[in-house]
Amino acid sequence: QVQLVESGGGLVQPGGSLRLSCTASGSAFSTNAMGWYQQTPGNQRDLVAVIANSGSTNYADSVKGRFTISRNDAENALYLQMNNLKPEDTGRYYCNNWPPTVYVSWGQGTQVTVSS
Repeated sequence: QVQLVESGGGLVQPGGSLRLSCTASGSAFSTNAMGWYQQTPGNQRDLVAVIANSGSTNYADSVKGRFTISRNDAENALYLQMNNLKPEDTGRYYCNNWPPTVYVSWGQGTQVTVSS
């Protein structure tokens, strides 16, 4: 079974930056599109950024111009560079395939808190 581990979250002030990392066992990153998801209390996980096998990317309107998703399949890793952070970016961030499947379970996520 593929296991996902997210890291890099923390407490930052508005306007600050974070770089989230995701590592996976197996070869899930080789042939699948991958995404970063944000979850806030009481809400579902919402896709904020996705990267295809080709390297093409798409972003939620709320993060366009501020976040950059990237992948390094040789390292089996997924990254999210988060710049100019805003309070509404606060939440727990998860990585997973896009679309998610029953073959890969969700990890623990990493908490991002943006507060002055």
